[in-house]
Amino acid sequence: MHHFHYVGQNLHCESVDLAEVARLYGTPTYVTSAATMADNYNRLANSLTGLDVQLCYAMKANSGLAVLRHFARLGAAFDLVSGGELRRVLAAGADVKRSVFAGVGKTEAEIQLALESGIFSFHVESEPELARINHVAGKMGVKAPIAIRINPDVDAHTHAKITTGKSDNKFGIPLKFAAAAYEAASKYPHIQLRGVQMHIGSQLTEIGPFAEAVAKVAPFAAELKAKYGITYFSIGGGIGIVYKDALASGSAAWWDAQPAATRPLTPEAYGAALVPLLQPLGLKILLEPGRYMVGNAGVLLTRVEHLKRGSGKNFLIVDAAMNDLVRPAMYEAFHEIVPLHRDTTRRALVADVVGPICESGDCFAKDRQLQEVGEGEYIALMSAGAYGSTMSSRYNTRALPAEVMVQGSAFELVTARETFESMIAHEKIPAFLK
Repeated sequence: MHHFHYVGQNLHCESVDLAEVARLYGTPTYVTSAATMADNYNRLANSLTGLDVQLCYAMKANSGLAVLRHFARLGAAFDLVSGGELRRVLAAGADVKRSVFAGVGKTEAEIQLALESGIFSFHVESEPELARINHVAGKMGVKAPIAIRINPDVDAHTHAKITTGKSDNKFGIPLKFAAAAYEAASKYPHIQLRGVQMHIGSQLTEIGPFAEAVAKVAPFAAELKAKYGITYFSIGGGIGIVYKDALASGSAAWWDAQPAATRPLTPEAYGAALVPLLQPLGLKILLEPGRYMVGNAGVLLTRVEHLKRGSGKNFLIVDAAMNDLVRPAMYEAFHEIVPLHRDTTRRALVADVVGPICESGDCFAKDRQLQEVGEGEYIALMSAGAYGSTMSSRYNTRALPAEVMVQGSAFELVTARETFESMIAHEKIPAFLK
């Protein structure tokens, strides 16, 4: 559930009229609900009662400093994948010492920065990476805490570009080779074996793949605890969110009306299935949720530029583009599109919703039915809180969008819209062209 809803005819985030945000700060602008993020965090944490749980927010989903500070105050640690993300955690005044460093290509400089910052653990993806971490730790005269990422070869039944737990993905070490990898790791003088990790993919909407992967790796985790004294088992993230019917999914009534066989995965169902599998291990359980924490907590506001009526096709041209939200172009992703001012007396419009970038791929929706809207009016792309702002770019020399956070009736600009001057601040014309 979330905190986006109509009050009368106007779309609100919590108690804030989104049209007011659009008028004040312009568009395209991302708006994030603090209450929705808090609800998501608390529901997931409460679903795992009976376990010693550490939630590490996967910040690649949305790494804004305000978002990180909010989750830190709720009690979250962080799952980070670069030196830049580590610096963001520090800049947000959050805790690196409970956080984990994942990713397949950690550089020596990133490893050193993480060790200097007191990282809780590295999630190691390969034996060459293990050797590199040992080398850097040795030069620093310390031991590096690690967990090896296991690839359980479980099909997450999600988009091919975001599945990570199959044997043909680049992530982790196959389960059949994991025992040998831990044996080798135990012989490195500057490595401390702290845990074991897995993550099978993103946007999972059923419990089966999670349960299958945990059931596969849990016996191995128990062996590692007995042999090497590991203290934690990280089961990754991946809980999906609602994209279709996104606005309606903000109400409890919508969830209650869904047939049990097709109801989207909830934190409560996730916990009910996994707690019995994990409790006997007696290990700390780490989770690295990203999309689930922020996806339905954010929308992208955009202004209608034109309605272009073509031969058998309408095009609703808006001021947001694929550089602001790349998911539809990159993943063929669906985002529900709703007007900021709802008027049931207007006719329905069927149109492609497109941006101004000079590519046919700059399209948010094809043949989408929505209320007829005209030039200067605003619409919102729902479920845009994850992998929206963090994947935005300056393609076509378009400025990065503004970002606003809402809490109750208060709202504040947390990322100013980029200016042209800041875009080119680090460029120069070489002397030989002057």
